[in-house]
Amino acid sequence: MNAPPSPPASKPFPTWLIVVLCVVGFFVVFGGIFAALAIHGVRRYLANAKQAEARNSLGQIARDAATAYARDGALCASASSPVPRSMSALKGMKYQSAAGEWQVDRARNAGFACLGFSMDTPQYYQYSYTVPAGHPDEFDAVAHGDLNGDGQASTFRIRGRVINGVLEVAPNVEETSPEE
Repeated sequence: MNAPPSPPASKPFPTWLIVVLCVVGFFVVFGGIFAALAIHGVRRYLANAKQAEARNSLGQIARDAATAYARDGALCASASSPVPRSMSALKGMKYQSAAGEWQVDRARNAGFACLGFSMDTPQYYQYSYTVPAGHPDEFDAVAHGDLNGDGQASTFRIRGRVINGVLEVAPNVEETSPEE
């Protein structure tokens, strides 16, 4: 009797295919991790770039306050309103202020008009300048923002005070919840 035919010999799995599958698997696993890290890094970079607006603008307000103090011998009086007037105008987006918003107090030579401060580019923050009642030798400049539109505000603040006839400005901007 004849023996049944033997099954055909199986070919080994190609080595190149094993290598390709390993490389693809590596990129799928680690590519996802790297993508997540990249997305987080880009978000942090964008938030930091937006926060730089507040830091730079408050620094400019402080320099303008020092210039006005040297010119007039007194701090500029408080701005009658922040720019923009309402935080809702900034909720997760930029606001384009009008030149007149910065000049509201021009008639009484106060606020941003006295400082000579204005912004002509869109802004992420609401800016205010105040001289506290009863303390005509101090100023407080504040930037409030809501970068992610969740209703929680971030606050950046710089303060200055006249000491022995010299306007001393805080060396750092105080930050509260800067990523909000």
